[in-house]
This record gives sequence, C-alpha cells and structure tokens, in this order.
Amino acid sequence: MTTTDYLSQCLALLPRGLAFAKEQSSVLTGLLAAWSALFARVDLRTADLVNEADPRTASELLLDWERIVGLPDACVTIVQSMEQRRAALLSKLTMVGNQSRAYFIGLAAALGYPDASIDEFFMMTCTDDCNGALNSQADLFTWRLNLPNATGGLFVMDCDSDCNSALQSWGDEAIECRINRYKPAHTSVIFAYP
Repeated sequence: MTTTDYLSQCLALLPRGLAFAKEQSSVLTGLLAAWSALFARVDLRTADLVNEADPRTASELLLDWERIVGLPDACVTIVQSMEQRRAALLSKLTMVGNQSRAYFIGLAAALGYPDASIDEFFMMTCTDDCNGALNSQADLFTWRLNLPNATGGLFVMDCDSDCNSALQSWGDEAIECRINRYKPAHTSVIFAYP
C-alpha cells in the first residue's frame, strides 16, 4: 500500500467532530501523513522480506542463507556472481545424498564429466580367473572414479611454462573436493584421468 492509501485509511478511522479536522492543511492530517509514510515504508520492507525468504530471490539475506547451509563451498575457488551463488544455495538446499554408483556418476556428469565411470576393487578368491587383479582386503573400501576427456585434468609443461612448474600434473580440484566430501566416510577414492 502507498502513503496515500494509508493516509486515507487513517483519516477514515478518525471520529467525527470539529476536533478532528480532516482538511489537507490541518496539523492532524500532516501528522497522519508522516505516519502514513512510515507505514508505507514498513509495508514495502515487509514485501521485500517475503522475497528474501525464498533463496531463489534473496539478495539482502543471501549471506545469512549461505552461512546456514555452509556456503561458500571450499571447493569453489573463483568469485561467483549473485546468480551463481543463488544456484549453489538452491542446489545445496535441495540436494539429496546417496551412496550408489549412479549418484557419483551423476555428480561427475553435473560437474562436466558426462562419460565418467566407476571401478570397484574386489579381493581375489580361489574361484577367480588367474589373470585377475591381486587386490588386498583394504582395497575393498577403495574405488576409482574415471574421468575421461578431462578439459582441465592434464597439464604438460611447455616452453611457455614457468620454470618452477611441474613437468606434468593432472587433476581437477573442484570435482575431487566435492567427491571426497560426499563419498561414504569409510571409503577412499582414486581419481583417474584417462
């Protein structure tokens, strides 16, 4: 409601009589107009609060929303725009965890690796093929996430590289951080960039 709406309501609520002058030039109307401006400002801020209660439209309370859900994410090392921050907040609020292979393959696909696959290691038994891998009991809790066609996964030193750079390095810090955060606590992940 506007200041005019509140002023007309206040004037309508006044009792009848000469003591309550309702003319625009009266002192009482001026006082009610000042109050009406305050009421209109509070009304406007109340409408803003409704928008701030929704993480998709929050701006003033975005920092509080992020604090509540543990954002900004330590895995993100770049400065994010307001829309990216809102998207991350919404993703965190609606995220449903899982421990299945499909969940982690889907997480890798969402992070830019649509052809990801998972290999699990099993202990060799007497009934296995003689050419099978010799995995130990500790390998039962290890799995490998294969991330093919990694765009930023491999760096090879060339003539333009800094002298202190590694001759070759690989890895994607963002996906490794997220996978390690959401993996089952009793497991270890090996990241492969074939």
